[in-house]
Amino acid sequence: MTSKQRAYLKSLASTMEPVFQIGKSSLTPEVTEAVAEAFNTRELIKVAVLKNCVDDPKEIASMLAERTHSQVVQVIGKKIVLYKESRDNKKIILPKS
Repeated sequence: MTSKQRAYLKSLASTMEPVFQIGKSSLTPEVTEAVAEAFNTRELIKVAVLKNCVDDPKEIASMLAERTHSQVVQVIGKKIVLYKESRDNKKIILPKS
């Protein structure tokens, strides 16, 4: 992913509300499965890490991206933005490099 594409996705994510919240149980298999299923209907997902979660949001983001075969767009504070290109039809048109 180029920096131009990443900037475009960040701009789209800035107005989004988090779809999932990760709490004190941290990254459970159920959360991972739910995020993976959400990628069936959308390409860009925002996740909120709650204050009672002791794990580092950057570590959670990398683990979640690895398990769902997606890419980390950004981690700001306790917000994670993930992107996974749709196999069916492209919904988000990324700018060329």
